[in-house]
Amino acid sequence: MNPKRVLAKDTIIMRLKSDSKDGVIEELIDLLVNSGRIKDRKAALKAVVDREKKMSTGLQNGIAIPHGKTDTIDSLVAAIGISPDGIPFESLDGQPAGIILLTVSPASRTGPHIQFLADISRVLHNDQTRQRVLHATSEEEVLELLSGDAPPPSPGA
Repeated sequence: MNPKRVLAKDTIIMRLKSDSKDGVIEELIDLLVNSGRIKDRKAALKAVVDREKKMSTGLQNGIAIPHGKTDTIDSLVAAIGISPDGIPFESLDGQPAGIILLTVSPASRTGPHIQFLADISRVLHNDQTRQRVLHATSEEEVLELLSGDAPPPSPGA
């Protein structure tokens, strides 16, 4: 699933204001509410926080993917926040997360959620791509990088 089908310029925060895991989750949920993608903020926030309590979604290599499921939405929604300094996220490797991708999906559907995460994970597996996302200067650039549409970096970059 092409990330551009789920992410858009108005679901990307280039520099997160929050410096805590809970703050970042709220900041990204609020972005989805303000963009009209989530109508029931309380249910979406509860779904993500409850999932996070079971096990941290901080992965490794500076990536965290907090997520939750609720039947208060009809289809998968996602937001991404970037923090070049990183945010403590109880990650598997103990490192802070600089790229935080939050997803909320319907409780009754798992396919789109799994496919989206697999596709994003494949792109972010590349260290050079992660670094380019962290240092991107626009939402469009982030979308291109995550979709695999970005031109290769210039030599010496």
